[in-house]
Formats: sequence, structure tokens, C-alpha cells
Amino acid sequence: MAADVGTDIIDIADLDVPDLGADIAQLDHVAAAARHRELADEHWIVRGTFGHAVLRYDDVTAILRDKRWHNVVAKIPEMLGITDPEVLSRPPSILAAEGDVHVRLRRLVSKAFSPRSADRLRPFMREVMDELVDAVADAGRADVSTDICEPYPIPIICELLGAPREDWRSFSRWAEDVLRIFNGTALAELDVIDQAQRELNDYVAELIAARRHDPRDDLITDLIAAEEEGDRLSTPELVSMVNAVIVGGTDTTRNQLACALSVFAAHPDQWAMLADRPELAATAVEECMRYFGAVRATGRFASEDIVHRGVRFPAGSMVFPSLVAANGDDGVIAGATDRFDITREPVRGRPHMTFGSGIHYCLGASLARAELQEALPILARRMPELAVDGRIEWKPQGTAIFGPAHFPVTFTPAGVA
Repeated sequence: MAADVGTDIIDIADLDVPDLGADIAQLDHVAAAARHRELADEHWIVRGTFGHAVLRYDDVTAILRDKRWHNVVAKIPEMLGITDPEVLSRPPSILAAEGDVHVRLRRLVSKAFSPRSADRLRPFMREVMDELVDAVADAGRADVSTDICEPYPIPIICELLGAPREDWRSFSRWAEDVLRIFNGTALAELDVIDQAQRELNDYVAELIAARRHDPRDDLITDLIAAEEEGDRLSTPELVSMVNAVIVGGTDTTRNQLACALSVFAAHPDQWAMLADRPELAATAVEECMRYFGAVRATGRFASEDIVHRGVRFPAGSMVFPSLVAANGDDGVIAGATDRFDITREPVRGRPHMTFGSGIHYCLGASLARAELQEALPILARRMPELAVDGRIEWKPQGTAIFGPAHFPVTFTPAGVA
């Protein structure tokens, strides 16, 4: 039976669809994305390694907005065979929370993550980026992954939280190690993940205790204030929320910025255009995230039996909405999806899927957008004629937040006409 079934209901186990391919993890990111998009021309769903991959924009959106589909993050300890009661008893992060618990957490913290809150940090974002470029501007070459993208978001997160800027290296390591839980190698790295989580929890608990006695104009103070207004976040919930900010606001931004730079290096005309027209920053960021998002897919499991497009997914079924395939769907944008165009206006009501959709839509989207909107025009102006200098070393395909580990470039040095 074809993937597009009729009115008869068929169980997902009996659905006749092709495999995504056992070699998908060995393909480079361009080939992997191409396979997702080619399969999407014929099928809205295909078999994957741990479940089924959902490939088309409307189906990805429908599943992410259906509250019966729960975030697979909640299943990770079980999938990895973790039995430590201390780990299992930790309060759910906002990523793993569902239903009334999720609604409550989101309601309490949403004001702290508003566009206005992100906008307050824009001058500081520009300052940080200019300092990073200063260090490489005269040389005319850099590893933009390690010299620019990796350190960029951490001082901003420190400023957001009111943490000392000199702690950025610890934040960077904690974020990278905690996020290993989403990688294919997580089972072998549980000790590293757990150690990083403990250190991060202790650090955040100390920050929260300090802000209770010394309130400041920062996110932690805002979250504590939300705690005091009738309903409240417990201290463990506060720790979990701040952890989510540190972890979620670090690797995502640094990798997305690096992915964007790789696209611009392949499209020098667009790089020059952004330098000349910095007012295009907002549309450039959306196009970069659509064209090459650092988050390639997400996971959901059925909390009950669910029927979608005539297919029954029994409770516990796992699906992996392909954000990269959805972002290449012809219905998402006006014009050819394989063309990179920073002047392209998004189609109203059909945003790219890199931030997700539904109740788990990225809480830090406003902050990430602001960071990218401030960084890219500065880089375009100060690093003209950006070009790859050698080989880009990409992270493994199974990495949760994808991007280059090393990205050598050349550009016109400062002071050279």
C-alpha cells in the first residue's frame, strides 16, 4: 500500500513504505538532506532506525502541534537504560514536560523570554561579536567555528543570567557535555554527562541563592519574581529552567551561526549583499535557518493510540519529524526551495520548522534570532570575501545540534582595500 492511504485505517507496522536507509548516518549533511527531500516527493512517512521519519511540512506541523504526541526527550533515560533514582526523580525540564505541567512552566517563564527581553541584550551582542572579530581581523584568516561561533553565545548567556563573564569556559563545557545525552554515543558517555549535570546544578543553585538576597536586572531574578506571584517555581524547577537556558542557548546558537556562515561562504554574492544591506538581517536569519538548520530533526512518541492520515500509531510509537525535509517542502516558501535568497520573505503562516512548532516551540527563539541578527551583519561587514580555506570538519550526523567542529576561512584583512 502506498504511503498516502485512503479511508481505511492501517497500522503503522503494516504500512508499506521505504526505509530512510541504514547508511543515513554515514552520509554527509548535504546528501542526508537530499535523501530526506527526495523521499518526501513520494512519501510523507518512511521507516527510520528507531521509528518512522515524517517528511512533509503539513504532517510535521500537524504532529508537532498535536498534544497527544509527547517529546521523546522524556523517554531518553528509559531508552538508555538509566535506572539511577536520583536521575529519574529530577523534575522534568520544560522540554520533557507535557500537559498541565508544561502549560504551567511555560506560563510562568514566558515573559522572561519575550522579544523585548532579548532586545535589551542587542548592544551587548554587538560588543561581544566585535571583540571576537578584533582578534582575527588583521590576520585575514580564522577557524570561525572555534574563534567566533563557539565563544559567541556564552558571554551573552552570562549577561542574561547575571553570571560572571569569566565563567564562560565552564558554561561552554557543561553545555556541550550535557547535550551529549541526545547523541548516538550517549550510552558510552553517561559518566561525562552526569558529571557535567551535577556541576551545572551546583553552580546554578548558587546563582539562584545569591539572587534571592541580591536581586538584579537579569533572567534569574525575573524567574524568582515569577515564583513569588501566587503560583511559584520550586528551587529544583528554577535550577532545571536555568539549566535549559544555559544548555539550550549555547550549542544551538553557536552551531546555527556556523551553519549560516557555511552557506554564505558558498554564496558570496549574498554575503556581499548582507554587508551592503544590513537591514536584511532578519530575513537573512530566517532564510539561513530554513536552508540549513542546525537542528535537523526532533522526536515524538504517541502517548495514546493516534490515527493520522489513515494510519494508526499505537501508544508508544516513535516518530521523528524531519525538519530538514519540511524546510525544503515547496509549500513553505515562494520560489525554488533549493535556492538561497536572503531577500526572500517567509510565507505568512508557514514559518520554517527549525524552531519547531506547537507547545514545544523553542522557548529561546527570540534570543537566538536576536543573536544571529546582530552577528551576521557585523561579520559580513568586517570579514568581506569570506571563503573556505581547506576542509570543513563536520560533526557526526547523529549529533543533536549539527554543525562544523572546525571551519577554516580566509577573508580580506582589516585595513586592506
